[in-house]
Amino acid sequence: MRPDPARILRLAARAMARHGLAHAYGHVSIRLDAAHFLVTPASPLGLVSTSEPGVIVPLDGDLPPGALPEVRIHREIYRARPGVGGVCRVQPPAAMALSALGETPRALHGLGTYFAPKPPLWPGVALVRDDEQAVRVAEMMGDARAIVLSGNGVVTAGDTLEEAAGLAFFLEDAARIELALLPARAAGIAAREYTPEEVEKRAVKAGGLYERMWQYLCFGDPEWQV
Repeated sequence: MRPDPARILRLAARAMARHGLAHAYGHVSIRLDAAHFLVTPASPLGLVSTSEPGVIVPLDGDLPPGALPEVRIHREIYRARPGVGGVCRVQPPAAMALSALGETPRALHGLGTYFAPKPPLWPGVALVRDDEQAVRVAEMMGDARAIVLSGNGVVTAGDTLEEAAGLAFFLEDAARIELALLPARAAGIAAREYTPEEVEKRAVKAGGLYERMWQYLCFGDPEWQV
């Protein structure tokens, strides 16, 4: 039986807030079919209630009432990548701090390998609220699992929304490692990056990796027990 998309959306939204990956802003979405996706409403992700159905957005046409302007980013990613089933647009603090240095996290530990060699950095500092900019963000992201928006957070994309939510956590963890190593880097001590061969062996889905992260992200949410 297919999980209820609206329930997955609510769980992901609240998980992003619970784990400090989003604050008053941000949005997550889940693909419904080849022509539509469901996105969170214009409210803080941590306040998305169990009765919230979300906003259905068509891949073609105007954004419907209730969809934030930046939801255009989600739409362009879904248009460009038919295999993507979920997108998270959040503001993890370590990734944002690193972007202020003009950098994104490298593959320095296991979770960082999922973005090897490192996520692209969108250079614009303005919020992406028009179609042209949204198309360009999606183009720069390409097939990557994430893109970092300079000073404005990150966007992750996965085969499912559960996976995209896990990737948001992975990316922030990689950014924390990168920031923690800045003093060593200033002292001339270089961190060891994973080689392409090591990345291939490490960045896998085996062992229910995303499933276990999803359980961790949702633990404590009453709706998770339903």
